[in-house]
Amino acid sequence: MLKSFFLTVGTICYLLFFQSCLSDDDTCGCHLSPNALVTVKQAQDHSVFLQLDDKTTLFPVNFTSSPFGSKEVRALVNYKEVNESSKEYSKAVFVNWIDSLLTKSMVPDLGANNHSVYGNDPVEIVADWVTIVEDGYLTLRFRTVWGDQGRAHYVNLLAGGNPDNLYEVEFRHNAFGDVNGRVMDALVAFRLDKLPDTKGKTVKLKVKWKSFSGEKSVEFDYKSRTS
Repeated sequence: MLKSFFLTVGTICYLLFFQSCLSDDDTCGCHLSPNALVTVKQAQDHSVFLQLDDKTTLFPVNFTSSPFGSKEVRALVNYKEVNESSKEYSKAVFVNWIDSLLTKSMVPDLGANNHSVYGNDPVEIVADWVTIVEDGYLTLRFRTVWGDQGRAHYVNLLAGGNPDNLYEVEFRHNAFGDVNGRVMDALVAFRLDKLPDTKGKTVKLKVKWKSFSGEKSVEFDYKSRTS
């Protein structure tokens, strides 16, 4: 259950620098900022495509395979549209760079054992364009205190804690005692496939967390992902 190590300070590197530039020329430095958050997927023939939102798909003309192997992950990307065949996808694009986010499954609510297993350290969810629910994922930019010990923190998304609201989830943070240091941000994405199928309807997904100023919650529009 604790195989949930997330990238520390480097996770927010999309604001500073990217080491995943795929361009062969000198223009890569002009594309440091991401212009999309996508899901990297494989088609049945193992070719790769990018899911931009619930309806729009991108065909990367400069990929022969996924840079992340067979894993489906959320990723920040900088791309430009090109005048080439998009095959069965919405648009053809050239990917300047792509950088994956930690992409995790949900975990079960363990009741009285939640504190010991998942931790109960404070964290803030940041209102940002990458804090979003789409394509069956909850992606979060979050903020907390990072020490200088190089110790791994863990985050999880709990499901099933409220029998009266099956679309209520809880974001948990375990700092393992690493609670003194600098305030910094990180990114994580959670697959929402453990939630009940909304059967095409849009419902409210309630996300709860323990912040530095007490318990907080926010609601997102959510509809189960379709193939």
